[in-house]
Amino acid sequence: MSERTADVKRVGVIGAGTMGAGIAMSCIASGLDVTLVDSQTAALDRGLRRIRDALDASVHKGRITAEASAAAQARVALASDIAALATADVVIEAVFENLQLKQAVFRELDAKCRADTLLATNTSTLDVAAIASATARPQDVVGMHFFSPANIMRLVEIVRAPKSSPVSVARALALTQRIGKIGVVVGNGFGFVGNRMLYAYGRENQLMLLEGVAAARIDAVLEDFGMAMGPNAVGDLAGLDVGYRVRRERKDLPDDPRYFRVADLLVESGRLGQKSGRGMYRYEAGSRVRHTDPEVDVLIRAEAQRLNIAPREVSAAQIIERCIYALINEGAAILTDGIADSPLDIDVIWCNGYGFPRARGGPMAYADAIGLGVVHEGIRRLAVEHGARYWSAAPLIAELAAQKSTFAAWHAARAGHSAR
Repeated sequence: MSERTADVKRVGVIGAGTMGAGIAMSCIASGLDVTLVDSQTAALDRGLRRIRDALDASVHKGRITAEASAAAQARVALASDIAALATADVVIEAVFENLQLKQAVFRELDAKCRADTLLATNTSTLDVAAIASATARPQDVVGMHFFSPANIMRLVEIVRAPKSSPVSVARALALTQRIGKIGVVVGNGFGFVGNRMLYAYGRENQLMLLEGVAAARIDAVLEDFGMAMGPNAVGDLAGLDVGYRVRRERKDLPDDPRYFRVADLLVESGRLGQKSGRGMYRYEAGSRVRHTDPEVDVLIRAEAQRLNIAPREVSAAQIIERCIYALINEGAAILTDGIADSPLDIDVIWCNGYGFPRARGGPMAYADAIGLGVVHEGIRRLAVEHGARYWSAAPLIAELAAQKSTFAAWHAARAGHSAR
């Protein structure tokens, strides 16, 4: 084993918010020393409190001993300056999803970290290559997209930017395994695999809201299908302001006044989700139980009228088709673009990071099971009903449907060809 792939002992985490604290927890629980950095003392205090509360809860539930909790807490050091990371083997940045802010952080890391330190960004959507460009060592920069809450969710997308070295990717994978996570290597591009597909899935949910379908009904239908949570409940849990900030950063949004309009209106009305007690649903203080809110219905109806969107009848089968076929279609495009190495990687990401029902195998396995001919015909029907802006079958789906083949067979053939 080379010096650059030697075991990691000390990890730096930048940003003491929910995500940063969760990453730190995962590391200390696996025996690693962590330096948690945040310029705000109050944020550091909150981050440390989150870590202690989570460890105390684990002790209370009998998952760890009080001694193990105390040892884990002793492995956390707090700092307000990146200079404290001069001896870190790996640094994981987990600040707000803003490109300029992340570039500024990486510029400072480049100056203050050892030459052999692996630099990782926890961005969920931004261009890792653009972040790496702020350094003189883009080969040492990767994405490590953790899922919230990071101390519980097992998935990490390891983002391989064009200049990321194979050694850096291997080191990120090794760290992911060390802390008990499932690492999937993906390519660089907006949203990588999981969130790029999530935008297609969420788009259809948002459009159906404007068409008069109740949020609770959409969620119930998709939960009956097997999703761990419906899209509107997930949005409230994650915080609607997170996606709102991402959309403000993007320069490639479709010229469509309907696009995530309901989510934007909720945020602009101060409805951020569970964190504010109001989002798509209403929540009682200290409770995650969702309650429908007539104010949201009024808001959506008024916006639909302003956009001249007539209400329509949408069956449960149509809800499933629109959301799940959108996932499959985007997944096929991702395979063609080389952002995912295999349909199985997509399924692992969606089953472990987004609550897709494991019994159905993941979106690509589900497509194979029902037949790509069925999926292709469904997409063609949706194009007639809703237009070609969002409903044009990915060429790979059209090709495999014509051949009566599957994503799995397509991948096996490619793997066999490259092995020869």
